[in-house]
Amino acid sequence: MEAFLHDDLATLSDLDENSLLESLSQRFKKDHIYTYIGDILVAINPFKYLPTYEKEVSERYKCHERNDLPPHIFAVATKAYQSMLGRLATGPRNQCIVISGESGAGKTESTKLLLRQIMELSSANTQLEQQILQVNPLLEAFGNAQTVMNDNSSRFGKYMQLRFHNSSVKGAKINEYLLEKSRVVHQDEGEKNFHIFHCMLAGTSLDDKEMYGLLDATQYRYLSEHYQTDESTTNKWSEKYNAVCNAMDMVGFEEQEKVDTLTILAGILSLGNITFQTTETDTLKVSDKSKGWVKATAGQFGVQEEELLRSLTCTLSVTRGEAIRRLHNQQQAEDARDSIAKVAYGRLFGWIVSKVNELLAPDVDIDVELNEIGILDIFGFENFAVNRFEQLCINLANEQLQYFFNHHIFLMEQNEYKEEGIEWEAISFKNNKPILDLFLTKPIGILSLLDEQSAFPQASDRNFVDKLNNKFKTSAHYEVVRSHSPLFTVIHYAGKVQYNGGGFLEKNRDTIPASIRDLFINSVTPLLSVLFAATISRTGTLMPRKAKAIQRSDDNFNSTRKHSVGAQFKQSLAILMEKMFASSPHFIRCIKPNVNKLPDQLDSKVVMEQLRYNGLLETIRIRRDGFSWRPSFKEFSQRYNILLIKPGLPVNKESCMSILNTTEIHGWKCGSTRLFFKYWHQEQFASLLEKLAKAATIIQKNYRALCCRRKYLALLAEVWRKAQVQREREEEEERRRKEMEEEEEEEEEEMSIHQDEEQENQMPVSPPVPLPRRKRPQPRPRSVFTAVGDIKAPVPRPRSKQFEAMPFDNDLELHTHLEGLVGSEGEKERARRRKNRGNTIRWFKETQARKVARNGAFPCWFHGMIPRRQAEDLLRDKPMGCFLIRVGQSREGYTLSYRGENRCRHYMIEMQSNGKYVILGEDKAHRALTDLVEYHTRTGLKPFMELLTTPCGQTCDRETDYEELKGLRHRSVCDRGGLGRGEEEEDDEEDDEEKEVRVESGLDKVRLELQRLFLPPGQNSAGMEDGKRPPVLRRVSDRRQKFEFGGSGWEGTPRRHGGSGGEEEEEDDDDGEKDHRRPFPRLYPSIRLAMREIRQIQQNFSDNQNPSHVS
Repeated sequence: MEAFLHDDLATLSDLDENSLLESLSQRFKKDHIYTYIGDILVAINPFKYLPTYEKEVSERYKCHERNDLPPHIFAVATKAYQSMLGRLATGPRNQCIVISGESGAGKTESTKLLLRQIMELSSANTQLEQQILQVNPLLEAFGNAQTVMNDNSSRFGKYMQLRFHNSSVKGAKINEYLLEKSRVVHQDEGEKNFHIFHCMLAGTSLDDKEMYGLLDATQYRYLSEHYQTDESTTNKWSEKYNAVCNAMDMVGFEEQEKVDTLTILAGILSLGNITFQTTETDTLKVSDKSKGWVKATAGQFGVQEEELLRSLTCTLSVTRGEAIRRLHNQQQAEDARDSIAKVAYGRLFGWIVSKVNELLAPDVDIDVELNEIGILDIFGFENFAVNRFEQLCINLANEQLQYFFNHHIFLMEQNEYKEEGIEWEAISFKNNKPILDLFLTKPIGILSLLDEQSAFPQASDRNFVDKLNNKFKTSAHYEVVRSHSPLFTVIHYAGKVQYNGGGFLEKNRDTIPASIRDLFINSVTPLLSVLFAATISRTGTLMPRKAKAIQRSDDNFNSTRKHSVGAQFKQSLAILMEKMFASSPHFIRCIKPNVNKLPDQLDSKVVMEQLRYNGLLETIRIRRDGFSWRPSFKEFSQRYNILLIKPGLPVNKESCMSILNTTEIHGWKCGSTRLFFKYWHQEQFASLLEKLAKAATIIQKNYRALCCRRKYLALLAEVWRKAQVQREREEEEERRRKEMEEEEEEEEEEMSIHQDEEQENQMPVSPPVPLPRRKRPQPRPRSVFTAVGDIKAPVPRPRSKQFEAMPFDNDLELHTHLEGLVGSEGEKERARRRKNRGNTIRWFKETQARKVARNGAFPCWFHGMIPRRQAEDLLRDKPMGCFLIRVGQSREGYTLSYRGENRCRHYMIEMQSNGKYVILGEDKAHRALTDLVEYHTRTGLKPFMELLTTPCGQTCDRETDYEELKGLRHRSVCDRGGLGRGEEEEDDEEDDEEKEVRVESGLDKVRLELQRLFLPPGQNSAGMEDGKRPPVLRRVSDRRQKFEFGGSGWEGTPRRHGGSGGEEEEEDDDDGEKDHRRPFPRLYPSIRLAMREIRQIQQNFSDNQNPSHVS
């Protein structure tokens, strides 16, 4: 049994289909879902959770040798990352990871795992990594849906480009391909609409449903009739909705943009419920039952009801300056309705991708060169009961990927063997180039003929299929289908697929009436206006621009010069292939074990079909016998000349041979211009370079230690020399001073004797009077150099362990006389710090004060702008779980200080551009600091998963200890159990004279500014009455802001969580939270009225159906 558990199938001794299948089956039974084929990874979808993706596993694969750990997708991510940095065999180069396989094989999940591991490898302790990780759940909600083959099928393709500078990620870009917009208006049996619709209807609260105009999911025609309403399904969609909202917050979407997005989605659902009927005069009108839906759609889209109805029931065209209005029949009106829904959703999705690219764009100089890792996650090969235009484009993309794989693995490699004179027995493979020519050749390819027919207004789908039959009936990859329906068959590399040509021309044109475009450009919903004012690039990418900048005559929707969907997709595929050919590829081949999506079941027939059309047997042969790494002489010698340790080595064949002869590597071959190596040789050379790098590190370490010690000894000798010179100078001065004193004493003594003799001769004899003793002069103070050995140099406290006071943690200010030796902080640095501090205070005053305050008071866990050490002193004697939040001293943000089990931890809190608060490294955004605190009382802080339990309050009873909060009329707010609301603390009065003394004594003026932050001009805290609160804590009515966020001024919009549906909240000027109430749709009153009318119509209809219930 163990004989079949090969990690690398290229090492199989017996290579045939049976041994290949048996090896994969045995590994799958052991939950070994990953297997190598040389440097290619095969991944089998387990359809269940496996413990192979935990944090510990990720850490093991960060730095590992290939043979040390079993095959894993993390190993592919690590290899791509190391190759991008130039740490493996090749120099720094862009990389791409190609994930392929049929629908349901696990490509989307593989993309998530790759992205997570790369972010772990490039972690630079910034929020950008978390933002990039949140892109996947966001795009998954808007671009994935349930199909008969896959519950989470990607209905679009994406190529994610991760941009790096050195080893840190600096940005990302998403390229999206061919969203299946037709799914919005139609789903086949067993399939569902895009996830976001189900998430929105299950996750929004009753108040939000009232605001957006949403009803029960079963009432919408665009949703599947088999919509599940059981509790488990609803909870699943609700959790996904919360994840989507959090992802939009994390990436940086504004709150108004989120509201507009959900309003547009609600409008699309309402639009689908509009039905039409003909009158007795054969004119078209909206059915009585759907009149309310017209009003709801107009309100949600922000347009006039009459104009919306007019655009649905007629077409306005201008011929020779004369406007001609053509009335629609019922089918045309329904097509117009569905086309609006498809275009609106498609452009909304394109705007989300464009917005993500804008928010994640690299913030570096243009001159900085960035490396790149691309991850391709594109729709898998599909073959349904009915295959339409979307399936044709999807399968064309898979044909292109298969060609790229064949070209890189087989064609290019074997051609080089022939050119370089390497003995090689050719390996045959299934070349799909003729199938690509069938689609892409001009002017007679399938896509070219489709564009040709789309240019004729009178052409039909039947005519298009007939033309295909005439052109390709002799092709080996095309089969004619005899049927009344427009059917044709293409023989793809993965098998035969029969396509239904119905709707091909209309989907390829993808046009809507120009009047509809003008209608939505003038919408009062800004986002919808931006979507329809945007232009579409040649590759189908949405390029938003302001509506006022657009000219009505430009880019007519009905213009035949507009690129068709097929042409856009063809162009985007060409650009994608160009990027991939310019990168070093890594391949992941995903396998679907069974069609029933069941765990622990492997259907041999299903797996064998995938192995055959993927060409894995031929891949094993070429990886076993071939040479996948083929550097030129120049590339090899430049990369590995360090192995000879000879500078100036010439770049030629002889140098390469000299390098190879110094190693113990075997199995390589030499061609005429390049060397040929097996896939495992790269890791062998990388290990040799790693040994040299470690040796160089040791040498550098010792050399730098020697240099530093020499500098230290020289500095120490200079210090002692100066001290000795100073000491000798002082001794000389002391000797001279003593000599001078002795001379003066002798002179004074002689003078005294002479005066005594004169007095004795002139005055009568009297008893002697003692003279006062002369005070002995004090010695001058010694220089600082004499005490150098007794002074302890200041030792900074380590930032990671700051719980107990360090024995050498002395005050730098006590030894200012050491500045002459150890240097002093420059005046510019001190000025910069004061400036940063002042900027932070101004930022807090202008943007944060009212957000932090609640009901005119600060929470007790908020401690102003206190330093790190003071926070640790406050938490030293507190129980585990105690915490406080403080303002950053040199940045615009906050820091959460937490009392851990054996140390104090500090977590940076960043404020994003959309006003949300995020703890660095966390994946959850919060609307306010109070929400952040409340969330982490239930969910632990990463990575130790510790809960916030007890807030750290102020340390005195009457006035805060912190200078920044003095005079704020602060009230400490606490809930019961540590997070509740307490009583108001009164500030002590401070005497004006004492303030003047404090100011004159040099108190930091910046702190004084923050002290007076919440006081009116010319008024101090002692002069305020207790009944008055500082005006900065009051809500200042900003009519401009109210207009921007409130539209018509409906102040009583219900909040998202809590509260009754129709009640309006009472406005409180003292509540800072009301300053940041949620925005809502522009025509919210119209939406509410429309919902009432819809309910009334449904009630009347129900009463008419059941007349016995009418009293």
